Amino acid sequence: MILVGSPLLTRPTKREPDTMKRFLLALSGLLISSAVLADDCEKAQTQLELNQCYDALYKKDDLALNQTYKKVLSIASAEQKDLLKQAQLAWIKVRDADCKFVSSGTEGGSVSPMIYSQCLADRTKERTAFLESLMQCEEGDLSCPLPPQTR
Repeated sequence: MILVGSPLLTRPTKREPDTMKRFLLALSGLLISSAVLADDCEKAQTQLELNQCYDALYKKDDLALNQTYKKVLSIASAEQKDLLKQAQLAWIKVRDADCKFVSSGTEGGSVSPMIYSQCLADRTKERTAFLESLMQCEEGDLSCPLPPQTR
């Protein structure tokens, strides 16, 4: 874990821009794909159908996240596996709290489940993009905790 103010944060690495670029490219691809997937829900006729559709989209995103998470675990060291598991559990708590807050303005309304599912899907796609970026580490990239992968 790197703490703010630690020497690791102030020491520039040769590949930091590449890491951020990789992450932003992955995230932008996911955001574009979410707009395409949302088109599927345009066929819904009722709020119940919209709620069910967005819940299904979230579950699809969650499945992709779990697959990516397992891939990252498979290349992590034993110590890193424990740290990643802790981080993932903490992330789930933050995601759920964020989405509960985001949907609080519609609490009790028929649209609330859809807003909650949309939030879960968005946060889940962001996490998936982050985990995918960890599997694209290059030799010498000190900002990336995992070893470089052969392609």
